[in-house]
Parts: sequence; structure tokens; C-alpha cells
Amino acid sequence: MTRYVDEDLHGAEFRECDLTGARLIGVVMQDAVIDGLITNLVVNGVEVTEYVEAELDRRHPVRVLIRSEDPADLREASRQLHAGWAATIERIRRTPGIERRSVNDEWSAVQTMRHLVFVHDSWFRRCCLGSTELFTPMGIGTTVEPYRGAHRLDLSLDPALDEIVSVRDAQTAELEAWLDEVTVEQLAARAPVPTTMSGRRTPGAARCGSASARCSTRPSSTTASASATST
Repeated sequence: MTRYVDEDLHGAEFRECDLTGARLIGVVMQDAVIDGLITNLVVNGVEVTEYVEAELDRRHPVRVLIRSEDPADLREASRQLHAGWAATIERIRRTPGIERRSVNDEWSAVQTMRHLVFVHDSWFRRCCLGSTELFTPMGIGTTVEPYRGAHRLDLSLDPALDEIVSVRDAQTAELEAWLDEVTVEQLAARAPVPTTMSGRRTPGAARCGSASARCSTRPSSTTASASATST
């Protein structure tokens, strides 16, 4: 365990770090920003995670639909997410070049969309459908994605916005066709995750429902409903 005592970390940035179990005692924290997968966060003796999650649900009601195990809710979530992206892309087109602009070292719009290409292949096709097909080359995984080469991801590619949008539209159609037919029982079933290139099963994936929802949010492990709507 690394221990910092009386250190000046003013303006420090922790990116893609695992801070599980971290304790900040007697610290000065003003104008701080925390973004990530956060659970059981206690601030001055008060557990605030539920408050934060409730506020996010209020701001973005589609989050509630994404977590549902009702196919109708997941179909509506997919429709809302697709409509939201269509509006975003329309705004992007009004300012040519902005799609490649990065702010505060975050991914640009095209990088984010390329990541969603990867998420669809990984969390929907692989986790929900049990597909063993190679991933779409333009997809961008996480920086620690261990099977980048095996999945055929090619970071040297530089696709145009229209090319990425075309792939995402096809993926959305594939997802929505699946949601039109899926049943509650199928969503609750164990996700048919195939083995990795090393012969091991991908860890974490449980039911198809939760895996589908992850496709539109952040990667994680669960059932098929979660995987589907993440895309």
C-alpha cells in the first residue's frame, strides 16, 4: 500500500487508476472532480453513492430503462440512445473538424464512437450472441485490452466520420432486431460468452440482460439485457 502523508497533490490527476479501498483522511479537497466506476463512497461519514446515482437517473432517465429486464424497456432505451446520438452527430456535422477535437485529454467524438464499435462487438456480439467472429478493425478498446491483436483491432486506421456512422447504424439495426425478438427468459439466461484466444472464458459475464445494457454505458459484467442496450 502506498501512503502519502502531508503531501501537496494540488492539481494532481489520476487517470485509469484503481483506487479501491483508498482512504483520504484530514485532506483539503476543493473544486475536485471524480469520474469513474464508484460504489460505497463515504464523504465525511456520509455514504453518497445512492444520492449520486439517483441524481444521474433524474438527469438521464434512460439509465433506468437500461437497467430493466423488460424487453420493452430495453427497446425504448435503445431508441432513445440512438436518437440522442443522431442529434449529436447532426451537431457535429455543423462544425467540420470538431469530431476530432479532444478536450482535457478525453477521447474525441470519433474516438468515442469507435469505442462504441468495439463495445458492440465485445458486449453484444460476443457476450449476448456468443459470436467468435473477429471484431470490427476500426474499434478502439480500453488501453489495457489484452487481446487487441487477436480481435483484429487496428489502431493505425483513421476512418472518416461517415464511415464510423455507417458501421454504428448497422450495429444499432442488429441490436434492435435482436431486442425485437428477445424474451425475458433469454435476458435472464447465462450469457453464452465464448472462450478467449488463450482458451479461457472471458471473466465476469453472467446474464445476457446485464451484458446488453453495458453496451451503451461502461463495460462491466452481468446479463444479456445489459449488454444489448449499451451499444
